[in-house]
Amino acid sequence: MTKKVFIYGLVFAAGLLLGWLIFSSPADGGGAADISDSGGEAQVWTCSMHPQIRQDKPGKCRLCAMDLIPLHRDVGGSVHADDPDAIMLSAEAVALANIMTTKVSRGNAVKEISLFGTVKPDERLVHSQVSHVGGRIEKLVVNFVGETVRNGQVIAQIYSPELQNAQQELLEAVRLKSSQPALLEAVREKLRLLKFSDSQIAKVEQAGKVEPQIDITANTNGIVMTKNVAQGDYVGQGDVLFNVADLSSVWVLFDAYEADLPFLKVGNKVTYTVPALPERTFSGRITFIDPILDKASRTARVRVESSNQGLQLKPEMYVNAIVEASMGKSTDEIIIPKTAVLWTGKRSIVYVRQPDMEIPSFKLREVELGAALGDSYVIKKGLDENEEVVTNGAFTIDASAQLEGKMSMMSMENEGLETENFRVGGLCDMCKERIETAAKSVSGVQTATWDGKTQILKINFNPKKTSKDKVSEAVAASGHDTDKHRADDAVYAALPECCHYRK
Repeated sequence: MTKKVFIYGLVFAAGLLLGWLIFSSPADGGGAADISDSGGEAQVWTCSMHPQIRQDKPGKCRLCAMDLIPLHRDVGGSVHADDPDAIMLSAEAVALANIMTTKVSRGNAVKEISLFGTVKPDERLVHSQVSHVGGRIEKLVVNFVGETVRNGQVIAQIYSPELQNAQQELLEAVRLKSSQPALLEAVREKLRLLKFSDSQIAKVEQAGKVEPQIDITANTNGIVMTKNVAQGDYVGQGDVLFNVADLSSVWVLFDAYEADLPFLKVGNKVTYTVPALPERTFSGRITFIDPILDKASRTARVRVESSNQGLQLKPEMYVNAIVEASMGKSTDEIIIPKTAVLWTGKRSIVYVRQPDMEIPSFKLREVELGAALGDSYVIKKGLDENEEVVTNGAFTIDASAQLEGKMSMMSMENEGLETENFRVGGLCDMCKERIETAAKSVSGVQTATWDGKTQILKINFNPKKTSKDKVSEAVAASGHDTDKHRADDAVYAALPECCHYRK
């Protein structure tokens, strides 16, 4: 009997302990407790992905480990925003979420552009040393690339039957000069055209005999860049023996991306450095911007001319430059940090702090962006000077707006849009790009995605601006059959072979 009473007592005690564990409240120091939406004035923190999570201090969501965000709570006796779309956060929530704002200001739209390039010879100072007559190279005085030559220096000797005949004509004309003086002058001029100098002509006349080998002389100062002949080679009239470049002045050619080209102008000063010469800084001015882009790199060549005394700058050296360039008339533009801008597809938005509010209040504002200036943007439309924009924590405010059902970047993106699916014929990635581009070209289409496996095109569009039929017509016009429209046979035939989907 005593044993049964002891067992019943243990069961009763275990029941009491279990009841206490189930119905008692969490201890104060045991971590943040979930709280309901109603009652209390404490700040509530929640998860933007799992709004059922509620706790009274910041932390991580226990379901997805995302940072919790402050949920708006009315504070007793506080002043409410006049605009129902404004997002109100307590001062404590603003501090805990690390929300920072910056006053909008005006300034000179100057952009720092980084350019990379190489040193090249000035093409106007590159000369070809040619043979003006056909013959055999008997001797090369210049024997290797990189050798320095001077104007008038002998660079080669050539044996030429043509020159021998011309010299023989000169000697005959000398003997007949008393009776035919015009003939002598005509022969002399012929030799001059064959690049015989007056001193060479005089030497032949005085010696009274033909020179078997004739000197070829350089016509410029410079460095031999290419050597195209060897001793003993036969050359024709006009053959290039050497290319010589005068490197006292060089070009520095930079590759500029197309987004930077509006900022670059002929005459802009460029300061640049050469990794091979770290102790020196060079400068020059832009003299030419290539009007044609390279279709592979999407860059255009920008030329800077530079003096090269001492020949320190050598062709093919790498060069780095930074250009502080402005857009000319953009001297008084509204400029904000890049961190203030959120993108919603084709739109750009910022959060503006509402003035004269007791509780920190923020409202979404659509803006029109201008040029990008490194870490900032020019604002064309949507902001005024001295307004405050959120530069840190804009996503937190937007998440709060979504949870409260107010205007946010997500609701703004999808507001008034409709979704339609229809079949479009195609085969490859080129088809995908062509179909989606044609659909997006229709005004009012927000997004367009074509699935090559299902042959289905999904579009999001504004029904006030366009319709499914108009999009279908545009796609068919690009050469792809749809459920409602057939592409013109000529347009279809013009597609690349890999895109021919009709059987």
